Amino acid sequence: MIKAVVFDMDGVLIDAKEWHYDALNRALRLFGTEISRADHLTTFDGLPTKRKLELLSTTENLPGALHGFLNELKQIYTMEIVSVRCKPVFMHEMALSALKSRGVKLAVASNSIRPTVEAMMSRARLTKYLDLMLSNQDVSRAKPDPEIYTLAMQRLGTSPDETLIVEDNEHGIRAARASGAHVLVVKSVQDVNIANIDSRIAAIHGGAA
Repeated sequence: MIKAVVFDMDGVLIDAKEWHYDALNRALRLFGTEISRADHLTTFDGLPTKRKLELLSTTENLPGALHGFLNELKQIYTMEIVSVRCKPVFMHEMALSALKSRGVKLAVASNSIRPTVEAMMSRARLTKYLDLMLSNQDVSRAKPDPEIYTLAMQRLGTSPDETLIVEDNEHGIRAARASGAHVLVVKSVQDVNIANIDSRIAAIHGGAA
């Protein structure tokens, strides 16, 4: 029986994947480089900013000494976007409210930093439904490592068989599956609704993997 649902954030509860892409490129352009759309979709999507910068140092010779400054600048630009564009989505509020009313434990586990997670959940009016919020600062290894999902289940007090993880990108899906939990793969934030979640839970209870 599913006792907990753990959501990724960007691309699942918040349509923010473009926000992160735009914010980081805005910072990178100050130093004459940027991430292409193709590389974003195939390599960088879903990774924490720190890891993206490490990859750029390997592929584009980005000086490591700039990482700290670029990371801070990217977070400033991200929060500027969040303050303008992050708003409540009725179908997400309805889905989390319905699950919460049934006694299902709810969590967010994101590769974003903690201030970003807290700000986005607050502006989306989802904080009140959540039992737990985890960021990349709560683990030593970000997705695609399963550590954040393993930690979420430990803190929620559920086993993998009792947990459904909702994910949208390759790195997150790999992490979710490696944790041993059940997984609902979505293509966009519009797919995150109570009908799709209930359908996946019904399939699990019926014996589907």
